[in-house]
Amino acid sequence: MISIIIPVYNQAKRLARCLESIGRQTDQNFEVIVINDGSLENIGRVIDKFNPRFGAKLKYFRQINQGAPAARNRGAREAQGDYLLFCDADVILNPDMLEVMRQALDKHPEAAYVYSSFKFGGKIFRLWPFDVDKLRQMPYIHTTSLLRSTDFPGFDESLKRFQDWDLWLTLAEKGRYGLWLDQVLFKMPGGDTMSRWLPAAAYRWLPRLRSVKAYRAAEEIVKKKHGDNGK
Repeated sequence: MISIIIPVYNQAKRLARCLESIGRQTDQNFEVIVINDGSLENIGRVIDKFNPRFGAKLKYFRQINQGAPAARNRGAREAQGDYLLFCDADVILNPDMLEVMRQALDKHPEAAYVYSSFKFGGKIFRLWPFDVDKLRQMPYIHTTSLLRSTDFPGFDESLKRFQDWDLWLTLAEKGRYGLWLDQVLFKMPGGDTMSRWLPAAAYRWLPRLRSVKAYRAAEEIVKKKHGDNGK
């Protein structure tokens, strides 16, 4: 079974679209765990709407606001599945996403997780085969990847940014790697959780931009944690 863990802070409308896409999956062997991380919006109303459709597959928990890493960890503690899929509330899954990812992991027992390309707004982020050296230098694997639950080390709740990058680096240090699927398997409409995305050129040519400086500072924290000395 796949445990789909959705941390949500507000975004009630997007959560509804996310749940709709989950309900259309060709692989229905899943549970959905929604962690309401202190939202001001009425997330419970969305859950009530989908309860008749999902039944016992849908689990809902509320907590005071602690941030996405803590909410994801809470979801993992509640999960019963052999696989974990951390899915932000603004993600819309292709109908065959769970089936394709699960089949890939079943065929490749050496892989701890599978990741795919994705679409954000009008831009396709087409990725590449797993490269641990490249991963040490830059974050390129999205949080929404299918991971074996036995390999999940937990998210670092002290990090304010790049928690997913830290997760994949932690797994690499344990000798556990990922498998890339050359398909676009999910999309996000843009805005909210990823609204601070900038074109790559901005990081080269606008180093004094506030968002670029914040990005670089967070990047340095992760690199230092994992032993990068700037090489």
